[in-house]
This record gives sequence, C-alpha cells and structure tokens, in this order.
Amino acid sequence: MSIHSSSGTSSAAPRSPAHNRFLVKLTVISTLGGLLFGYDTGVISGALLYMKEDLALTTFTEAVVVSSLLFPGAAFGALLGGKLADKLGRKGSLLVCAGLFLSGALICAIAPNVGVMTTGRILLGFGVGAAAVTCPLYLAEMAPADRRGRMVTINELMIVTGQFLAFAMNALLDALIQDPHVWRWMLGIATLPAIALFVGMFFLPDSPRWYAVRGRFDETRRVLGLSRDPAEAAEEYNVIAEHAKRDTSEDKGAALRDLRAFPWMRRILWLGCGLATVQQATGINTVNYYAPTILESTGLGASASLILTITVGVVAIIGTILGIVLIGRHNRRPLLLTGFTGVAAGHAVLALSFLLPESGFRSYLILAAMLLVVFFVQTFIGTLVWLLLSEIFPMTIRGFAMGIAVFVLWTVNAAISFAFPPLVAALGASLTFGLFALVNIGSLTFVKKFAPETRGRSLEELEDDFRTHDLSEVAREAPVAVRGG
Repeated sequence: MSIHSSSGTSSAAPRSPAHNRFLVKLTVISTLGGLLFGYDTGVISGALLYMKEDLALTTFTEAVVVSSLLFPGAAFGALLGGKLADKLGRKGSLLVCAGLFLSGALICAIAPNVGVMTTGRILLGFGVGAAAVTCPLYLAEMAPADRRGRMVTINELMIVTGQFLAFAMNALLDALIQDPHVWRWMLGIATLPAIALFVGMFFLPDSPRWYAVRGRFDETRRVLGLSRDPAEAAEEYNVIAEHAKRDTSEDKGAALRDLRAFPWMRRILWLGCGLATVQQATGINTVNYYAPTILESTGLGASASLILTITVGVVAIIGTILGIVLIGRHNRRPLLLTGFTGVAAGHAVLALSFLLPESGFRSYLILAAMLLVVFFVQTFIGTLVWLLLSEIFPMTIRGFAMGIAVFVLWTVNAAISFAFPPLVAALGASLTFGLFALVNIGSLTFVKKFAPETRGRSLEELEDDFRTHDLSEVAREAPVAVRGG
C-alpha cells in the first residue's frame, strides 16, 4: 500500500485565532455529552452503597439497576443515536441527547422504587449510547485532519473526567451530607451539565460532511471556512463534495441496502463491532462500576472505599491525557498492542492478589492492580478505539454503522457488568480476573491481525483504501504516517 502524500486537507499550518477559538468552542460544548456519559456511568458505583436500603436492593436488582443503563439503555441508545445522527444531523442528535440526560437524571434522583429507578437509568442509557455515537462522529467530521486525533480523543478525556467528578462528588457528598438519602443528590447533580449541553449546541453548526451528503454544499463550504483558511477550506471542500456526489450516485439510499450491496462495507462493520467488543472485554467497567464494592469486600469501610475510588478517576484522567499526547506522536496500532499487553498483565496481578490472605497490604495491592488496568485501558485502548470507530466507516453509512458498533459495545459492557457479581460469587475473584487476562490475550491477537493504521490520513483516503483492500491486508500493509493527527 502506498504512502499517502500530504495534502492541503491535512496540513498542520497555523490557523488564525478566530479558527482556533471556533475549534475550542466546538470541542468544549460538544464533549459535554462525553462528560455526562462519564458521570452517569461512574456515579452509580458510590450511590449503590446507599440506595440498597432505600430501594431494598437484592444482588439481582442491584445488577439490574447497574446494567439497565447499559442494556437496553445505552445499547439501543446507540442505534437511536446512529439513526438520529444521519436523519437530524450530528447537532440535532446531541440536542436529543441533552434532553435524555436531563429527564433521566431527574427521574433517578426522585425514584421511589426499583422500577422507577430502572426507568430513569434506561433513559440515561439512551442518552449515553446516543452521545457515544454522535460526539466522536461530530468531532471527527468537523476537525481538520491534522487535529482529528486530538479533538476526538478530548471526548474520551471528558468521559473519564466525568467519571472522576462522579467519584469525587460521591465522596464529597458522603462527607458533607450525613444522610442515608445522599444518593439522590449524587444522581441529581447530572442535570446541570445536561442543561449546559442543550443550550450550547444552539451556538454550533452541523457537520460539513453531513451537509454534503444531503446536497447542501453551500453550508458545507461555510462550515469548513469557520475552522480552515480559504485555500485549505476550498481544497477540503472539493474532496468532500466529490466523495459525497460519488456515494449518493451509487444508489445508496438506505444503509442496510448498502451493506448488502457492498462487501467492503460489511467488512468494515465487522471490524468496528470487533473493536467495540475487545474494548469492553478489557473489563474496565468492572472497575468503574464496582470499585467501591470490590474494595469494601477486602475489609475496607464504605467511606474509605469511596475515597480510594477517587484514585481510579485520577489515574483515568492521567492515562487519557498521556494517551492524547501519544496519539499525536505515534501510530495507532502499536499503541493498541501495548495496551492489551498491559491490561492482560494487570488482570493477572489482580487474580494473584486475591489469593493472598486478607490484610491491609492485600487491599492496597488489589487497588494498585485495578489502577494498572485502568491506566493501560485509558492510555492505550479506550481513547484509541473511540477514535478508530469515528474514522473507519464510509461517509454514507457513518452514523448507522457507528450506531451498530456502539450497540455491540454497550451490549458487551452490559453483559460483563451484569455477569460480574454472580461470576465472582460462583468462581471467586481470582478465577474471574484470570479469565479477563485470557480474554485480553485473545483481543491482542485480533488487533494484531485486523486493526488498521489511520493516523495522518483524511476520512476520504481511508474510505478509498477500504474499498480496494481486505481488512487483514490493510492492517498488514498499514502505511507509515507522514503527518500528525
């Protein structure tokens, strides 16, 4: 496979202050969806410790409350988000997400029983799933090629920041509000960023690529001009318009028909589903959702477990920031391979730690092993998989295909989250984490064989390569990246 030459659409030339301000505004507002994603998935870990008595939770209903956000919530929310992103545009989809986040948080905060709580969690899940599809798509399609990697991965930074805020808020409210109903405050605070996302999106345009596929080329040109100099905007406009006209002329009226008619599209969809699966098979969310419960089971108190869980959020933020730096300097595939190697090692350490006799040392060793897993996932895997999913799908089915891949992601997430408590009860923690280690060795093999290199290449260049090469061939002959992004 040849090395793509640098083009104007991917040049790293300095941009004007006005262009930079627009890109910053775009990133900050749109990634509030990622912040809510992180907060709503992370806050339940602390709230569980207090809502058990209020809602009379059993082991089964506890698993239902945790996993209902993921399935059916986020899983079907991803399908909803993909369809909305294609039908209403990326902007319209994010406005719907904001409404779902707001209504779901309010219902959870006032829930009198498990049924109402589950309903609120499912609504939140719809928002989480739709945002997980739309935010990366929107950023990838709005960003200049040389900034795409870092702009898209800011969304992952906002996700882990949201999780950190959830852990920190849980500990803070636990200290300030000496009340068994404190969990209602924990869940209700999510209404504030939801309102900010809803208001902020009215000040942003839709994606130039979404406009182009619908023949709205004047708006495509206008939006490109908000973040590119005239020459760069004109060159990128020509490429986008050419691909949009070609794609719409191929009788691609419906995404499902496209997948039946074009084998190369089906291959990319399978790749996306595979990447989504291996990301969740890291077991990262067993840590995010059950860290306080795991630590409490080692002999630590509830308050101490909540405080120590904050370190999970801190490490996730540090790892994500480091990952964003590495993405700008190194190719995607080597980073992914490093990540899965580290995660498998972390789970092996966790498995061995639970074999030790109960002691303070054992508790902190288990925490350290969980932090090791979190670090490798957030630095090398979580950020990169979301980035790859936003890059690999062809323009005409991008929203739909992203929705399918993220549906798979959240379904696997829900299955693991639901199965984790009974699995630990049946096999013990040591065998459970040993199983995660083996699964991640399998994930390493999948990535090595199929994951493509996307760094420094426009979305249109990637589409052209997938049209003419088999997935394993694309991975095997991954080009040397010649520019940033």
